[in-house]
Amino acid sequence: MAKKSFPLSKVYTLLEPGPVVLVTTAKREKTNIMAMSWHTMMEFEPPLVGCVIGNRNYSYRLLKATKECVINIPTQKIAQQAVDCGNISGAKTDKFKKFGLTPKAAVKVAAPLIEECYANLECRVVDTRMLKNYCFFILEVVKAWIDPKVKSPRTIHHLGKGHFMIAGKIIKMKSHMK
Repeated sequence: MAKKSFPLSKVYTLLEPGPVVLVTTAKREKTNIMAMSWHTMMEFEPPLVGCVIGNRNYSYRLLKATKECVINIPTQKIAQQAVDCGNISGAKTDKFKKFGLTPKAAVKVAAPLIEECYANLECRVVDTRMLKNYCFFILEVVKAWIDPKVKSPRTIHHLGKGHFMIAGKIIKMKSHMK
């Protein structure tokens, strides 16, 4: 089988690193939710997450100002709400109310957790050296929460241009990593 050339503008559709997440931020009384799929683990202990948030996004301004957020990991159960959060600005819209999501107080940061998500990671910005050139934040997870009733989370993965994949069958293979 011969391979064919692939457009460089679509390479991201091959490398989307992980599930769509909902990033919550808060400044004073104003909260926001942003859908994001451009993130990556950078370190295990302490857990560091790198993420790209465009400088035209309302969330960019809130995160840059407060240096705190929560990465909320939704499942298929709220897939449409997660996608809808990414299709509207939070500058003038309360996304919690509009999409029927429940804010819950975090322990270590001011931004709220989203109750309907199966996992929540409270984060603080620890490095902004790549912010000006790449809109790249490095976050340290300072508290993590998970719903123990969710055994095999069916997370949402963005493939580009309105296409998504739901995490499927879990397999176990021999590995030396723990």
